[in-house]
Amino acid sequence: MARFRFSLERVLEYRCQLEDQAQMDVAKALAAHNAQAEYMDGLRGKLAQLEASLYSTEAVTQNDLWLWRRYHTALREDIAKAEVQLQKLARILTETRQRLVARSRDKKLLERLKANQESEFRKEENIKEQRESDEMATVRFQHGAV
Repeated sequence: MARFRFSLERVLEYRCQLEDQAQMDVAKALAAHNAQAEYMDGLRGKLAQLEASLYSTEAVTQNDLWLWRRYHTALREDIAKAEVQLQKLARILTETRQRLVARSRDKKLLERLKANQESEFRKEENIKEQRESDEMATVRFQHGAV
């Protein structure tokens, strides 16, 4: 029986590589997004601690209040910057996921084409084999009748 050969096998392999690369890109983008989210949670935790610490001390001097306000302002600015960065990373994550979906779709299309062609090839091979068997049986029957 002959072997099936898919004419677009190299294209399929290339698309598999593209999909693998897209999966790695999504993993990197997700890791960066998660790291930024953790960083932002840490900043928010520091801000909550800072706001709670203002009222925990009994005697607050003018200098302490000035320092507290400066640190509070700096934390708020850091949180705002972190939010912008998180939104940027979320957009990148969405884009990489969309790219992965598109590349997966392209690969699946070729895989379905390959499966359909292989199925058709197998059917044709079975038909050829059946014809050969029928021909052999006919030849044997004719020789047996003589």
